Amino acid sequence: MVGSVHTLNEDSRINGAVEPLPEDFDATALIMDPVPSSLVDNGSVNEEVQINKGKEKRLIVLGRNIHTMCLEVTEPDADDDVTGDREAYMAGVLARYKRALTERTKHHLGYPYNLDFDYGALSQLQHFSINNLGDPFIESNYGVHSRQFEVGVLDWFARLWELEKNEYWGYITNCGTEGNLHGILVGREVFPHGILYASRESHYSVFKAARMYRMECVKVDTLWSGEIDCDDFKDKLLQNQDKPAIVNVNIGTTVKGAVDDLDMVIKKLEEAGFSQDRFYIHCDGALFGLMMPFVKRAPKVTFKKPIGSVSVSGHKFVGCPMPCGVQITRLNYVNALSRDVEYLASRDATIMGSRNGHAPIFLWYTLNRKGYRGFQKEVQKCLRNAHYFKDRLVEAGIGAMLNELSSTVVFERPHDEEFVRKWQLACKGNIAHVVVMPNITIEKLNDFLNELLEKRATWFQDGKDQPYCISSDVGEKNCLCALHK
Repeated sequence: MVGSVHTLNEDSRINGAVEPLPEDFDATALIMDPVPSSLVDNGSVNEEVQINKGKEKRLIVLGRNIHTMCLEVTEPDADDDVTGDREAYMAGVLARYKRALTERTKHHLGYPYNLDFDYGALSQLQHFSINNLGDPFIESNYGVHSRQFEVGVLDWFARLWELEKNEYWGYITNCGTEGNLHGILVGREVFPHGILYASRESHYSVFKAARMYRMECVKVDTLWSGEIDCDDFKDKLLQNQDKPAIVNVNIGTTVKGAVDDLDMVIKKLEEAGFSQDRFYIHCDGALFGLMMPFVKRAPKVTFKKPIGSVSVSGHKFVGCPMPCGVQITRLNYVNALSRDVEYLASRDATIMGSRNGHAPIFLWYTLNRKGYRGFQKEVQKCLRNAHYFKDRLVEAGIGAMLNELSSTVVFERPHDEEFVRKWQLACKGNIAHVVVMPNITIEKLNDFLNELLEKRATWFQDGKDQPYCISSDVGEKNCLCALHK
């Protein structure tokens, strides 16, 4: 077990005798800062953070330290094959884990994962090590791959975003973060000395990319909705007119589900004197990149506009049992990255080498089952349920906000971290959110709200605690604290 040491028993030998560990051996000395040093009693990690522009400080409560609860890997006993004890033990562990997963799935609200899926028909493929290493469009010498499924999925997304087959390149990534890493890398390769611009409410992977690639990064202010402040964006462009611009545009921010105005971003680039050969736009559409095409009157994300790449997550709105994503860019841009690899008998312009070959099959299966009409129905259901939930919160006197093109409902942060953990809420400062996905029913939303109201009656009964003010997060009109009612 990581973080603990168990000596082998006397019958166990690896290349001869085993030298016993000294009595004063410190296992933790082998682990370099596995978690921050300040731990609370339940194993959670606290880190002080400043909020509300210095008026208040809050401890960030991180999750439990898994070193205290991990499942140990032990050596089989000599007679395990005869007694079957080890198989029985492992079967029991897995059965308990399945029950735990079932229970946690019932209380999943805060993260954008569609858990409404059934891939039983694909279980027959779990016996194969399917690996799409290298370029999706050029077969390698490794024959157990699913490129035919992968390219079919990529063609579907290219049509969705209006890019011809002979004009796009892309691949199925291991997650949404990899899509952002790749999109920004392509931008950096096109403009090696470019500056990365991203709103302060962009996903943390965008700023991770800037650190990894040693890029100069300018953070742009946002409106209270979470949308990029295009006036501030233009001001910062004008300060750096001598360098090309690499811009991250959010098609749904992480916390508030805000959609940056792509057309206005392009307009501000032009107003600041940036011609199309001096900027590159990556669209981070992790969740809403697949929802917006099915929302009436929503602005279009399309390669008919001067954008360089779009990425979405496959395990979010589509609903995959493993993290994955889709990254699409222009073919002429990716040539700067692509290299022939003799070992593979293929080319490679991806971030990773080996890539999960099962993920394309899961995506292909779902796209074929649902199609455009199926996704449109699910998008409408999510938006309808999100509006219902937001209205119920406000009726109950709880400050809440829902952006027009979003299914992310933002509201006052609960005062009980155990309640937050039970319902798996994502929190930031004084706000929390629920992401209404296809598997989130009205019944589940009502259950959550009823329990929240019961808890609030307890939290605020003696008058010592008050609901958080969220005006600085979502605007005064959406705050229902004592000051802004």
